[in-house]
Amino acid sequence: MKTLYLMRHAKSSWDFDDLDDHQRPLNDRGRDDAPRMGQALAKRDIQLNLLLTSPAVRALSTAALVAKEIDYPHEKIQVVESIYEATVLDLLQVVRQCPDEADSVLLVGHNNTLTDFANLLSPSSIPDMPTASIVCIKFSCAHWAEVDQANAEFYFFDKPKNND
Repeated sequence: MKTLYLMRHAKSSWDFDDLDDHQRPLNDRGRDDAPRMGQALAKRDIQLNLLLTSPAVRALSTAALVAKEIDYPHEKIQVVESIYEATVLDLLQVVRQCPDEADSVLLVGHNNTLTDFANLLSPSSIPDMPTASIVCIKFSCAHWAEVDQANAEFYFFDKPKNND
């Protein structure tokens, strides 16, 4: 059994005109929502084996804030360049290349691709993923290379609004 958590980065700031998209930080709401969603994962007793994130500042910051709440070591967060500006097929390749010894993986990325990716894998329809939301899909397979909608089970869709 493999468990995949897909998380859209928390709300980012548009206050800095001189920053390129890659460098945008989280805004106040994002800095509140990311740890709140980490706490929601902790309440579910989520034990991650691997945390992958886009290199964008807002995604990496989200990953770090979530990791802190679930006691995932910051130094084990893996930045995957291809998650930034990824297509659905790029994300599928990232997931299918995860090490098989990791049974539980969190991937922090960007919309619209992340919502499309969740819908590619989930047997249930996933509405647009708001910032800091998390979709969990479980797969009946032993290898990440076998991940597919045919062996997938939708587990949950959670968002900050549910955890106020």
